[in-house]
Amino acid sequence: MPKPEDIVREEGAQLDFSRDMSYGDYLQLNNILSAQKPLSPAHDEMLFIIQHQTSELWMKLMLHELHAAIGHIAADELQPAFKMLARVSKIMEQLVHAWDVLATMTPPEYSALRPYLAQSSGFQSHQYRCIEFAMGNKNAAMLKPHAHSPERLAVVQAAHVAPSLYDQALRLLARRGLPVPESHTQRDWTQPYEASDAVEQAWLQVYRNPKAHWDLYQLGEELTDLEDAFRLWRFRHVTTVERVIGFKRGTGGTGGVSYLRKMLDVVLFPEIWRLRTSL
Repeated sequence: MPKPEDIVREEGAQLDFSRDMSYGDYLQLNNILSAQKPLSPAHDEMLFIIQHQTSELWMKLMLHELHAAIGHIAADELQPAFKMLARVSKIMEQLVHAWDVLATMTPPEYSALRPYLAQSSGFQSHQYRCIEFAMGNKNAAMLKPHAHSPERLAVVQAAHVAPSLYDQALRLLARRGLPVPESHTQRDWTQPYEASDAVEQAWLQVYRNPKAHWDLYQLGEELTDLEDAFRLWRFRHVTTVERVIGFKRGTGGTGGVSYLRKMLDVVLFPEIWRLRTSL
């Protein structure tokens, strides 16, 4: 059997990177792997930091895909939008499973590092807020946690004033001749979305005759998949928090589990879920 070093040599693998870009150079691993700065002596703080840093990286990709998908829908280019929305749903699956790792942290282990977190909380994630805004859950109060950072505030404000994914989907339906009321195609995008019977009827036309509206029908199901994955993410979040801290208040000042449970009731694309009762 060949020795490992013989196999590498026979395969012609490049081993000298004194003049060429290496894997670590391309990914800037020196920066990424030196970004973990535990503040406590607790062994489990490294898990806590990496869990949240990797989640933020996934969220960066989610926003990259969501923004592109919204742009394609606005331009009536649904095929690339479908691929991007499907990718976002898969990213959410990764985020759901990430809670499994954090759930290995027991209450005493978390209690050992919690005092070092001060008031920092995932509640303050500007990327998560941009995702919520892009998905249509607008809330002007959630701009305030970013007021201390003009650069981040500008990013969140831009997401707040822009039409959401669902807003652009409804505008597309209207352009296709479906009876979406103007109140839902020309409105103040900073306001929370309000469900409409007329919008539900427009979607029902699509779902009752999918052959005539196949790409819109597929769009409706991509949005359903997306919210389904988002609900799982939220649910796994609240159960992990309850498992680790019980009903203690969150470090960001919310009620913790009580706040997260309220968020489970938020419906992003209400008419797409309601219409199923009428089919």
